[in-house]
Amino acid sequence: MTARIVLVVAALTLQEAARRKVLRALAVLTLALLALSAWGFANLISIEFEGGTFTTGELRLVASQVLNLVMFGLSLIAALGTAFLAGPTLAGEIESGIALSVMARPIRRSTVLLGKWLGLVVFGGGFVTVAGLAQFVIVWSTVDYWPPRPVIGLALLAAQTAVLLTLGLLLSTAVSPMASGVVAVGLFGATWIAGVVGGVGHGLGNESLAQVGTVSQVLLPTDGLWRGAMHAFQDSSALAEFGGPAMQGGFPFLSRAPLTAAYLTWTGFWIALVLGLAALAFRRRDL
Repeated sequence: MTARIVLVVAALTLQEAARRKVLRALAVLTLALLALSAWGFANLISIEFEGGTFTTGELRLVASQVLNLVMFGLSLIAALGTAFLAGPTLAGEIESGIALSVMARPIRRSTVLLGKWLGLVVFGGGFVTVAGLAQFVIVWSTVDYWPPRPVIGLALLAAQTAVLLTLGLLLSTAVSPMASGVVAVGLFGATWIAGVVGGVGHGLGNESLAQVGTVSQVLLPTDGLWRGAMHAFQDSSALAEFGGPAMQGGFPFLSRAPLTAAYLTWTGFWIALVLGLAALAFRRRDL
C-alpha cells in the first residue's frame, strides 16, 4: 500500500512539474544552448591556426573538451531547474495550505516526501538524458565524435541532479521555496569553484589547496559527480595531449580519473542521509 502511494505521489509530482513555468524556461534555455553548440561545432572544422586546420585527432581532442564545456552548461540548467522545482514542491504546498489537506488523511508525511522526491528524480534524470543525447547527436553529426562512455556520464549527471534536489527538499522544510532554491544553487556553484581551486592545488603540489576540493566534494557530491561525468565524456588522450600536472589539475573541463566505488557509495549514503533528515524535519514541522 505504501509503495502504491509513493508511486501515485511521484506521478502527481511529475504532472505538477510539467505545468510549472520553470519547465518552459528550462526548455528555452536548453534549446538555446543546443542551437549555439550546433553552430559552434559546425564551425569548429573550419577553424584555422598557424596556417592550417585541425587534424582528425586534434579535432576529436578539441571536440571532447568543448563537449565537456557544453555538458557543464546543461548540468547547470538541470541544477537550476531541479533546485527551483524542489522548493515549491514542498514548501510551496505548506505555505498554500495544500499540504494540510493532504496530511489530514491517514498518509505518512515520509511517504509523501518520498513520492515527491522520486517524481523529481525521474524528472531530473529524464531531462539530463534527453538533453545529453541531443547534444551527443549534434557533436557526432558535426565533428564525428561520440563520447567513450556516454551511459556512465549521463547516469552521473542524473545522480548530480538527485543530490541537488535532495538538498533542495531538505532546505524547503526550513525556509521559503525561493530561498531554498537560491541556497541550493549557490552551494552548487561554490562546490564547483572549490573543486577548481582544489584541482589547481593538486596540480601545483599544494596540499592545503588540494584539500579544499576534496572536502567540498565530500560535503556536497555534485562536483565529484560532475568530474566523473567529464571523465566519461572526454577523449582518452586528453590528459596526455594537454600535458603538465598543473594543467591536468587546474583546467576545469578535464578530469584526471574515474570515480571510485567508495565515492559512489558515499554519494548514495549522502542522498539517503539528507533525505532522511528532510523526512524528519518535515514530520516535525507545523502545517
